Amino acid sequence: MDKKKLMRVAQGRESADLVLKGGLVFAGFTGSFKPCDIAISQGYIAGIGQYSGPNEVDLQGRYVTPGFIDAHVHIESSMLTPHGFARTVLPKGTTTVVADPHEIANVAGCVGIRYMMDAAERLPIDIRFMLPSCVPATALEDNGACLTAEELRPFLASPQVLGLGEMMDIAGVLAGDKKVWQKLALVETVGLVDGHAPQLAAKDLMAYAAAGILSDHECVTPEEAEERLAAGMYLLIREGSAAHNLDALLPAVTLENSSFCCFCTDDRHPGDLLEAGGINAMVRQAVAKGIPVSQALQMATVNTARYFGLKDCGVIAPGRRADLLVFEDFKAWVPVQVYAQGRLAAEQGQPVESFWQDYAPQVVPQRLEDSVRLAADDGFSLALPVTGEEANVIELVPRQLLTKRRFMQVPAENGLAAADPAQDILKLAVCERHKGTGRIGLGLVKGFGLQSGAIAQTIGHDSHNLIVIGTNDGDMQLAIRTLAACGGGVAIVADGVVRGCLALPVGGLMTAQPAVQVAAKAKQMEELAYALGVRREYDPFLTLAFLSLPVIPELKLSDRGLVDVQAGRIIAIDELPD
Repeated sequence: MDKKKLMRVAQGRESADLVLKGGLVFAGFTGSFKPCDIAISQGYIAGIGQYSGPNEVDLQGRYVTPGFIDAHVHIESSMLTPHGFARTVLPKGTTTVVADPHEIANVAGCVGIRYMMDAAERLPIDIRFMLPSCVPATALEDNGACLTAEELRPFLASPQVLGLGEMMDIAGVLAGDKKVWQKLALVETVGLVDGHAPQLAAKDLMAYAAAGILSDHECVTPEEAEERLAAGMYLLIREGSAAHNLDALLPAVTLENSSFCCFCTDDRHPGDLLEAGGINAMVRQAVAKGIPVSQALQMATVNTARYFGLKDCGVIAPGRRADLLVFEDFKAWVPVQVYAQGRLAAEQGQPVESFWQDYAPQVVPQRLEDSVRLAADDGFSLALPVTGEEANVIELVPRQLLTKRRFMQVPAENGLAAADPAQDILKLAVCERHKGTGRIGLGLVKGFGLQSGAIAQTIGHDSHNLIVIGTNDGDMQLAIRTLAACGGGVAIVADGVVRGCLALPVGGLMTAQPAVQVAAKAKQMEELAYALGVRREYDPFLTLAFLSLPVIPELKLSDRGLVDVQAGRIIAIDELPD
């Protein structure tokens, strides 16, 4: 950007590239709207006030806001590559995201991070990165990489990188673990550290904040939110596809503290992004719940920019990127126009194709296309030995990620446990898929509802091994082989036939297919799962994705003594209250 030229345009001595005239423009610092024009030069805002030029667009009194900023998102959870993700969220008003490539890093380490950063450089939305802090998430995990502070260090040279992503290893922080503290020290003078601290409270929370951790997106109650704000931590309010926290946390937002509150989507599936939207959906929901429009807009824009030190976005002001949203009214909260760097990128919630012709997808590295590396014999033994007639069973809890442990009678033959759909008991396996070790974790699950067949996927937080649940070993094995053949994704098998497959060949997590196609296929797969008996109070694929995740149950319940961890086995929670 030529700043001197920008100044000449601001002074009216030189014509702007584009003038947006007659809008009601939101001033982020004051929280008010005022009628004025916006002069744009070189993709940046030169000035606001009264301007004219050869290229003018009459906004006819419509509202203009800055582009929205997502404070914390895992792009991989959209199942879309960065290019597909950008095409999906930009028409809904998200022009800047702060991404944590934690998922792809657990699959392919530095190669995965580099792919996401290279892809981001070729896009019209501004994607900044927080380096994944916990790869692997715990010492129990079999994932695809182990990232130390020294391996992360080279990424700090990029202006795309803002700091260290969600620090999930609370125990390591509080115990002074050397490897954890090397990562904290890595960014001490050059970046921020985001938090991930479910149910952390009192002096432990104070110690966590004292370690330099400046935010948290894991709050679920107003009390947790207020305690974090009191500890000087920014509150990143989350509304994802699995974790819905916005309604519960809004009572904690006040006029006095709202400037330290931001919005984030964390994990959102393509169907939700297309139908409800991203940050715009959170603004709509917040306003509907009584948050003033000005506060909601600040939480979606300037607050996030200030927290992350983003000086070129978040407000409509000179020197900021011309990322602008035009609204007819504040009801639907879908922008009638989206300008990205001063160019019309979307209208009426749809991409402008002529704009997108300038942005080609990034080439996918071979390492990411070859991420399902199962044992050489292409199979796993699903035999689950049991002693006697009773065994440990994982019981699902509707609408929660946490589970209960039950000790109950299970069907067995020749000392091996079997699924029993009549009792709603299924077999579950987690197969190591990164290094071909053949390691497998086996268990039994109650409550899922599947009556026939098997469901398998390579989305399994955080290590993203291959997880499969089923009523019989034959269908489970076929589901495993199906995913090995297509490079990962989701497969449903019944009666020895593959009934459906959503291929996600980029790291076993993403696809280059358009969001509309991915969302339609995911919906078809979901309905197929329900038709095979899965209970509708569960999202079948999100439930599977989190069944193998150790950090949420460990961190949420360890202080209550309810965690039963067996190395190499699936983690279950004992006697959760209903």
